[in-house]
Amino acid sequence: MTSPKVFFDALFELGVDFFTGVPDSLLKEFCSYVDAVLPPESHIISANEGTAIGIATGYQLATGHLPLVYLQNSGLGNTINPLLSLADTEVYAVPMIVLVGWRGAPGEKDEPQHLKQGRVTEAMLDAMEIPYRILTDDEDETLANARWAAETAKQYSGPVVLLARKGAFSKSEARRDTTSQADLLTREEAILAVTKALPADSTIVATTGMISRELYEQRQRTGNDGASDFLTVGSMGHASQIALGLSNALPGRRVVCLDGDGAVLMHMGGLATAGVLGRGDFLHIVLNNGAHDSVGGQPTVAFDVSLTGVAIACGYRHALGPVKTVEDIRSALAELRDKPGCRLLEIHVSRGSRSDLGRPKDTPLANKQKFVARLEQDHDRR
Repeated sequence: MTSPKVFFDALFELGVDFFTGVPDSLLKEFCSYVDAVLPPESHIISANEGTAIGIATGYQLATGHLPLVYLQNSGLGNTINPLLSLADTEVYAVPMIVLVGWRGAPGEKDEPQHLKQGRVTEAMLDAMEIPYRILTDDEDETLANARWAAETAKQYSGPVVLLARKGAFSKSEARRDTTSQADLLTREEAILAVTKALPADSTIVATTGMISRELYEQRQRTGNDGASDFLTVGSMGHASQIALGLSNALPGRRVVCLDGDGAVLMHMGGLATAGVLGRGDFLHIVLNNGAHDSVGGQPTVAFDVSLTGVAIACGYRHALGPVKTVEDIRSALAELRDKPGCRLLEIHVSRGSRSDLGRPKDTPLANKQKFVARLEQDHDRR
C-alpha cells in the first residue's frame, strides 16, 4: 500500500497544490490526510463531483497550477458534463488530475449498486477519451503513475485520471480533530425516535449509506418486514426526488424521506423542485451530523448553514429544527405530521456508527419488488 503522506508529498513536488472533491470509502485515508494537513484555501470538500471539476477549473485559471479532484466512481456521472464541455482539451483545455476510487472493480467483491458501475468505469473513461492509469497496492508503481498523471495533464492540457483499486492506500498519518458530539443522539437513536413517532402506514424512502443500513437493521430487530421502506443504496442525493415522485403520484399517501446532510447538499436544487412543485403529503427529514459519515467522516458544511431556512426559501410550507432530543423529535413530528404540503424537519445527530453495522441482506431488486407489492396492496385496500 501507498502511504497517504508519501503520495501527497509526491503530488506536491509535482506542482499539485489544491485539492477538491467528494470523499470516497476507498480513498478515505488519503482524503483524511489531505483534510488534516491543508488550510481551507487549499482544500474544498465540494457539494458534488461535478462542482468539484468547476472549482478545480477556477483555481487552475486563476493560478496556472495543477489541481487534483477526488471522487468515487459512483460519482463519475456527475463529472461527465464539466469534464467534456468545460475542462476537455478540445474546449477550455484545463489540466487537472482526477483521483477516482474504483468501487466494484472487476474481481473485487462489492455491493450490488457498485458492481455495474465498477464494470463499466474503464469503458466510460475510454468513451470520454480521458487518459488514465490504475493505482494498486504497489507504492513504487503508484508514485510513478502520479508523475505520469502530472506530466500528462500538463502536456495534454486536460484532465487525466488515476483509478485507485481497493487497498491502494494505507492508514492516514494525520487526521483532523473533531469536536465532541457527546450531547447529540446517535443516528440510530434518531431513526428509532422518528419511526416510533410516524403513523404505521407511512411510506419511507431512505437515502444512501448508513441511514438505509440502520433503518434496515432496526426493522429486522423489531420484526418489521420493511415492505414500506425503499432503501436507496446508490444514487446519492436523489432520495428526496424519489420521494417527491412517489408523493406526487400518490397524493393520498404520507411519504417520508429520511435524508442525510451530505446527500441534501449534493443536489440541493431538489429542494426547490419539491417546494414549488410538490403536490402530495411529503415529509422530508434530514439527519444532519455535519459529515460524510459513510466514507470516512470528512466534514460537510451543513452545520454552518440553515437547512430549514433554505427549505422555506425553496417553497416548503413548514420547516422545523434543528432538534436534538427524542422529546423534541416527537414534538416536532406531532406538529408537522398532519400539516399540508412539503415540510422539513432537521435533526442534529452525532457522527459515527456501530462497528458491527451490517448491510441489507435483500438485493435492491428484491427490496423494490416488496415495496411495490406493498403499495399495490395498500391501494387495493383503499
